[in-house]
Amino acid sequence: MSEVSLPLVRATDLAKTFDVSAPWLNRVIERKPRMLLQAVNGVSFDIERGKTLALVGESGCGKSTVARLLVGLYEPTRGGFSFDGVDAHAAFKTAEGRKLRRRVQMVFQDPYASLNPRWTVGDIIAEPLREHEILSDDSAIEQRVSELLQSVGLSALDRIKFPHQFSGGQRQRISIARALATQPEFLVCDEPTSALDVSVQAQVLNIMKDLQRKHGLTYLFISHNLAVVRHVSDQVGVMYLGGLVELADKHTLFDTPRHPYTRMLLDAIPKMHDTGKARTAVAGEVPNPLNPPSGCAFHPRCPHANARCSSEKPVMKPIGGIRVACHAVEEGRI
Repeated sequence: MSEVSLPLVRATDLAKTFDVSAPWLNRVIERKPRMLLQAVNGVSFDIERGKTLALVGESGCGKSTVARLLVGLYEPTRGGFSFDGVDAHAAFKTAEGRKLRRRVQMVFQDPYASLNPRWTVGDIIAEPLREHEILSDDSAIEQRVSELLQSVGLSALDRIKFPHQFSGGQRQRISIARALATQPEFLVCDEPTSALDVSVQAQVLNIMKDLQRKHGLTYLFISHNLAVVRHVSDQVGVMYLGGLVELADKHTLFDTPRHPYTRMLLDAIPKMHDTGKARTAVAGEVPNPLNPPSGCAFHPRCPHANARCSSEKPVMKPIGGIRVACHAVEEGRI
């Protein structure tokens, strides 16, 4: 394979397990076993340079854990993540990891929690410039902060204000400006518009698309809103209980979804032209991740499940131009 065709981002069999046990003394006295939560279990995907992969799924499926694994906030229990051909998790621990962190940045979900309320907007955006020693001269930093604010549709004069003086949408623009300060190539966006009104969501998403075109940014975009995903993504990965169940390009996934869970998610979306038709609610409850079902994790909620589904875990396989983990699709039953 030539260097040119290598994806910028490659996650291979990523897994993360958290120990959620009670304290040791409680376990001894109450005779309780250790409790392990498999938040992410064997997720693999590639993201081409300049493209957007969206991860979707219900709350608690492991999307945000994947995001934190990719920026080095968590260390994987198993598997790995390579960035531009380099083992990122090994690099994060070395002196060279500082350079890598400049190239990989994150926009967090809650703009009310991710900005320091005691700092001015200018100091917040200047922090990465100073921390990574990109600029040291105060006037150059001030000039760069002004440029970054203007690039996300805010005024250069906003740098003297504090976060509480801005609306949610404006705060998220400040978060994006801070993430862009190091001129990254890869942005991990963890539900960056979920806390915003619909009209403001559109403004922020359009800014993100414009920035992608202008700077050639690569995005991992995490969301549970399929309408947002349709607007921003090139490829879509559907997650369920810590694993990927379907991965396809956007048009294929929305036009011809294969996995029963993907179909269920899409059926639940209200459609403009089906005003008289009842929406199909997503059936059943998400299983307890501390005690996941045997076989396919989705089988208790799946209308196509059989004995094989309840005993044998499906693996992601390329079927008809997409990757899907489903015995029913593999066997041609749906």
